[in-house]
Amino acid sequence: MNAPIRPRLALAASVAGASLVALDGTVLLVAQPRLQQGLAASVAQVQWASTAYLIAVGALLVVSGRLGDRYGHQGTFLAGLCGFAAASAGIAAAPGIGWVIGLRAVQGVFAALLQPATLALLRTAYPADRLTRPVAIRTSAIGIASAVGPALGGALVAHLGWRSVFLLNVPFALVAVALTLATRIPRVVRRRPQEQLDLAGAWLLAVALAALVAVVVEAPAHGWTAAPILLGFAVAACATAGLVAHERRATHPIVPGTVARSRPVTASTAMLLATTAGVFGTLFAAAFYLQHGLGLDAFTSALRVLPLTAFMIVGAPVAGMALRRVGARRTALGGVLLVALGIAALGALGRAGWAGPAGFTAMGAGFATVMVTATGTVVGDAPPRYAGVVGGLKQTANNVGSALGIAIATGVMPSVASTAAAHPTATVAPMGSAMLLMAALAATALLPAALLPSRRSTASGRRAAGATGTTPPAPGDRVTAEDG
Repeated sequence: MNAPIRPRLALAASVAGASLVALDGTVLLVAQPRLQQGLAASVAQVQWASTAYLIAVGALLVVSGRLGDRYGHQGTFLAGLCGFAAASAGIAAAPGIGWVIGLRAVQGVFAALLQPATLALLRTAYPADRLTRPVAIRTSAIGIASAVGPALGGALVAHLGWRSVFLLNVPFALVAVALTLATRIPRVVRRRPQEQLDLAGAWLLAVALAALVAVVVEAPAHGWTAAPILLGFAVAACATAGLVAHERRATHPIVPGTVARSRPVTASTAMLLATTAGVFGTLFAAAFYLQHGLGLDAFTSALRVLPLTAFMIVGAPVAGMALRRVGARRTALGGVLLVALGIAALGALGRAGWAGPAGFTAMGAGFATVMVTATGTVVGDAPPRYAGVVGGLKQTANNVGSALGIAIATGVMPSVASTAAAHPTATVAPMGSAMLLMAALAATALLPAALLPSRRSTASGRRAAGATGTTPPAPGDRVTAEDG
């Protein structure tokens, strides 16, 4: 296979895998209210159906990235695709909410295998100075999948029920498998002793995340000083302290020191986590409000959210151009401001006709800008041999942010989900206060955004990468072609 074809096939495989995950997430947001009714579940149980997936992904993404760096990203990508499809089929046949929660956690394990590879394939196939365009294409594809997802999911839920949205993943995953098998990507094969995977660190991270999310969800019902809540805080604090101590001692920590010491990587990751928390907390609350509060069906409520996904598509290439012209710092600051203002505008949803279109439009354009900036900075700053690690780190920020945002939204908006159907007007006040909280949460991303490199430092970093824009393999490594 000649060289010019390889990057295009890698891009197609990356787009297919990323779009599968985006489609699953956006379709599920629309289906959650019907899933709650169909399985006679509580709002907290529905929230855990999302959170179980996000915790599994967040705990395993970086470890999965290192698996890909060691054994090849195509192998982990294919395993992730096949397992994701099988878990989706199992959820579609689940007899109760407990099965849904458990299988969503299994689905998250396989999502953790495939997600880092979608970025690692690009980092391996493209030099650093040519990453902006494929990253923007990938982000646009995520936007397209996100745009199609709510409308398609709404139609499926309305006519075939909530189970059909999980069956949708199966043929989509098979297409991604076919594209991946047609791709051959060079990978670094190490002659040095292989690094051990930090499974203990991954376990501590999962415990810390689960305890923290459980506290945020349950505290409004029990009170912040109740014994179970204080115990949850203690577990989260102990697990976090144990994780920090373990990582300092570990010979091969979850995040290598080279990556952890990179200010662009850490700042981009923190920015993405805070922004994603605000966006997904907002979408979770808005889905219940549109269907229960305003009485819209799943398809109509999905149409209300279309400006967000449409402007993610439009915003991604514009963000790519801005990133090249004004640098990461200014581009990121503008994106975060748009997200925060858009969320704040949604506080008037149901009272002002402009609130929905304006709010979702600003959120979409801003979130696309943040995604392109963070992805380009994280993936472009790291050496190719750590492509899976940084891809996993970026996706971890996405998933941890989503879990925390949804948990916070669930905690501060109980009336939106539980009493909206009986008392629609009672949800207006909680919606406004919750959106202000989500906007403030997203706005905290301004601080790490301000730490990103300016235009001059970005250019300097590219020059330092060498004429080809790539970082050479470490001594003792060799490059081979990876077969599907």
